[in-house]
Amino acid sequence: VQLVESGGGLVQPGGSLRLSCAASGFAFDDFAIAWFRQAPGREREGVSCIALGDGRTYYADSVKGRFTISSDNSKNTVYLEMNSLEPEDTAVYYCAADQLSVISWDGSTWPWVSMYDFWGQGTQVTVSS
Repeated sequence: VQLVESGGGLVQPGGSLRLSCAASGFAFDDFAIAWFRQAPGREREGVSCIALGDGRTYYADSVKGRFTISSDNSKNTVYLEMNSLEPEDTAVYYCAADQLSVISWDGSTWPWVSMYDFWGQGTQVTVSS
């Protein structure tokens, strides 16, 4: 399993970025893919998650209404569209994958770092004027 993030960069407050997570080496529909972020001196935190089998999505309260997670199953890619970015969004963003049975998963564990077996290398997002 390989996850490769891209799309990070420097953006001004109020701006937008779209992150991509290209996945390979597994059956895409059998997984949940999440975005996490980690700022210097802080713990890694869950940002958003999508269950690829049925399209359920989850968001941290801090990003609801500003970020949108989506997937293109034909390209085995998950996206994180980030709008109205704030300096507090500055962090390294990681995508992570976990194989699960979508039917039996209630979604409550999506923000748990320990849930995910596979991680990308991360992409830096800096929001600054």
